[in-house]
Amino acid sequence: MLQPFHQIPVSIILLRPKDLPYEASGLKAALRSALEQDHPNCEVILADGRGEAARLPAGSDGVKLVAGPFASRAEMLHAACKQASGQYLLLVLCDGAPVLLRRSAVSTLVISAIRHQHAGMFYADYSLVEGDASSEHHLLDWHEGRLRDNTDFGRVWFLSADALKRAGGINTSYQAADLYDLRLRLGEVGPLIHIANRYAGSLYTIHASGSKHNVFDYLLSDKAGQLEMEKALAEHLKRIGACLEPGAHFRQVTYTSEEDSSFAECLASVVIPVNNRPEFIGRALESVLQQTIQAVEAIVVVNGGPGDPTIPAVREYMEGGVRYQPTAPPVRLIVVDINNLGLCLNTGIAAARGKYYVQLDSDDRLKPDAVEKLRDVFDSDPAIGMVIGSYEVWDLAAESGQLTRNQDIPVVTHDEWTDGNGRNNLLRINGAGAPRSAHIRAIADAGWFGVNDDPDCRNYGEDYDLVLRMSERYRIGRVWDPVYEVIRHAGGTDHSINQAVIDRNDNAKDHMRRAALRRRKAL
Repeated sequence: MLQPFHQIPVSIILLRPKDLPYEASGLKAALRSALEQDHPNCEVILADGRGEAARLPAGSDGVKLVAGPFASRAEMLHAACKQASGQYLLLVLCDGAPVLLRRSAVSTLVISAIRHQHAGMFYADYSLVEGDASSEHHLLDWHEGRLRDNTDFGRVWFLSADALKRAGGINTSYQAADLYDLRLRLGEVGPLIHIANRYAGSLYTIHASGSKHNVFDYLLSDKAGQLEMEKALAEHLKRIGACLEPGAHFRQVTYTSEEDSSFAECLASVVIPVNNRPEFIGRALESVLQQTIQAVEAIVVVNGGPGDPTIPAVREYMEGGVRYQPTAPPVRLIVVDINNLGLCLNTGIAAARGKYYVQLDSDDRLKPDAVEKLRDVFDSDPAIGMVIGSYEVWDLAAESGQLTRNQDIPVVTHDEWTDGNGRNNLLRINGAGAPRSAHIRAIADAGWFGVNDDPDCRNYGEDYDLVLRMSERYRIGRVWDPVYEVIRHAGGTDHSINQAVIDRNDNAKDHMRRAALRRRKAL
């Protein structure tokens, strides 16, 4: 028989920062939705950051006011939780936008808590209202690999007072990483339970102005906040036994003198996987042929089968072609008939004559000194198994074909890749920089590129997985100067991505993170 859940006391906590970024009527509506819950045993607490000016909105009788000149959201939450008397706490994170609870939200959450008594936290799907439009947001199920700091857990978090205590409470030293740190620690206490919505089942509504997905959003984030996130993750990895200490577990890449001499004619093999992009491949190949180090080769792996229109465009650069240059680095062509990026990369690398593999996407370009700068970093330390460069973002005009440097996006350096903590911090960040170059024998040692054999990996994330594996075995070197040009165009993989694709991609990389955690714990 179901425990009489209506007897369980719940404290609903709402936040009113000093500078409310929306109309006060929105906060009043949020408070009203908390007061009108059909769960009979609720108290409502408002943490108001205006200090002496703090007061309750009219019509908020029964709300407990916790006032103070709080320096951060973490301090507001901490003060409110100290005043809460409920067995469970419902954190309504309405400091950025109005959050309106459905009338039966608390009842639903309490029943789930009875069913999952060892949970660390509960979170739920929600409705998002932007102007006159409303949409349902279906969140991802939690697992220990959900380490990205931008994973959406919504704005309503439900947890027991005991779970909060066992997690160590609210860390008030954080300005930006407070919620990220809290949900990481709650995940150490127990699983985070997702209450999903099929139709009209969202527990609450957020009234906010949204923004389109942009894969470069993190570049514009506050640096101090990013450092806080990095610290929170590092502490989490230490607590669960998955933190890689600086310099630990590295091995060296060694060659005999005969092997080294064999690379005199071909030091680096630039592997370019491509499918049906005859209009782009020439630009990519030209960037290989113009390298300051000419001891390179371009290996184009066409995965559209023998009828792929990219093939004749590549053959123009081979012997007998109109663009063939006998003194330039050779262009080699491999054709497969399965559109599988991992297959392309592994096939190209297996055929390579070079010491190093160098990444190049078919619609991007290498800077002329890319291979030279990558080589210099490899030469600096035999424990370096992979080198990651920095890149610029360029835009291709659809009508004119003109390329222009995107000045709104700074050079992408991924400077979270520090020697001390980069390989741990990689678990928090979706990207790993470009171009990526590696000792070919180290790629084999790390297990090659995946061939869409990881969950949700559909020609996505196989490079990220390899970087994770490489970082557990070798030092990752860095080139901080831009040596690569990412070219954005209407047919690019980061153009107009919808939420279903975002979720699938995040699922793929989060699975890889979970696998990395297990490997690192074993180490």
